[in-house]
Amino acid sequence: MTVESSAARKPRRSAAGKAGTTGTKRTTRSTASKSTEPELVQLLTPEGKRVKNAEYDAYVAGITPEELRGLYRDMVLTRRFDAEATALQRQGELGLWASLLGQEAAQIGSGRATREDDYVFPTYREHGVAWCRGVDPTNLLGMFRGVNNGGWDPNSNNFQLYTIVIGSQTLHATGYAMGITKDGADSAVIAYFGDGASSQGDVAESFTFSAVYNAPVVFFCQNNQWAISEPTERQTRVPLYQRAQGFGFPGVRVDGNDVLACLAVTKWALERARAGEGPTLVEAYTYRMGAHTTSDDPTRYRGDEERQAWEAKDPILRLRRYLEASNHADDAFFAELETESEALGKRVREAVRAMPDPDHFAIFENAYADGHALVDEERAQFAAYQASFADEGGH
Repeated sequence: MTVESSAARKPRRSAAGKAGTTGTKRTTRSTASKSTEPELVQLLTPEGKRVKNAEYDAYVAGITPEELRGLYRDMVLTRRFDAEATALQRQGELGLWASLLGQEAAQIGSGRATREDDYVFPTYREHGVAWCRGVDPTNLLGMFRGVNNGGWDPNSNNFQLYTIVIGSQTLHATGYAMGITKDGADSAVIAYFGDGASSQGDVAESFTFSAVYNAPVVFFCQNNQWAISEPTERQTRVPLYQRAQGFGFPGVRVDGNDVLACLAVTKWALERARAGEGPTLVEAYTYRMGAHTTSDDPTRYRGDEERQAWEAKDPILRLRRYLEASNHADDAFFAELETESEALGKRVREAVRAMPDPDHFAIFENAYADGHALVDEERAQFAAYQASFADEGGH
């Protein structure tokens, strides 16, 4: 697998992506939303050209060629890990996987903007941020295999366990940030959530409390255009970042496929939080190029044309073009990274296959302190169902 396999290959139209060829229902975007590019902070164009920005250039002014190569390496290895995890789920090694394909720049850029003493509250898709915080990729997979409830100590990396409940981590982040203020520390908190979670009451409550208490928290919304099958325009009548105005703190929309812009904007927001200026909402305008999770079929609600348009804005290809045009990386660098990428994939495969099988009956434990007749009945029914898969030889 090449390091840019999903970005560089020629997109292929499936029959399901052609109008009128299937009976499945798929959302059609309005002409205006297709033709009008949103206003956002951008430092690298999709063609890999550096553009100036008077407000945010200062936050990446001192970045070195080595650091740029580091950002590229982060995105490539994160994508490779993600692809391996998706393949392992298809092979039955994981019960589920939530891919970050297409969102690497948003996660790596914002993740590398954090300081060691900052605290991160993720959802269940922040594999790139976990990488930046030093969490071993293999530790992310136990929960998706069903053998643990997390896999790492949150306080070792200041990276909270993955949160499945949509939007609740923004409340946790706000409370933690309020505690930081009381402790007198100058660190900050960053909470990740998606465009779908922005419709949750928990997020609105987090905005209210963080504003009133001037909490040092950055709300980082990865707007990947789809809340499973629900498009953003069905959730809000204004751009998501503008919601912050109603709560009394600033919001900014950044090109979520531009790792430099994400780095710069997040640095600004975190510095603002540490300086006691309160919360900020960052909307990273990006795209989920794969399925919501491995249980989802995106061809049922969106067409190939939309994905093809976003593949042209691929975050990894964008930075590679800039590195090559600026002579900041040579063929040896890319070849070495390809080797490292394959080694990572192998390590992930071996680690997952070495994990124990999940306990299929654990779900029935601890439901009630003293047991329950209905749970016992359900356990017996499930045991009979499991036994039905055994062959006559008992295997």
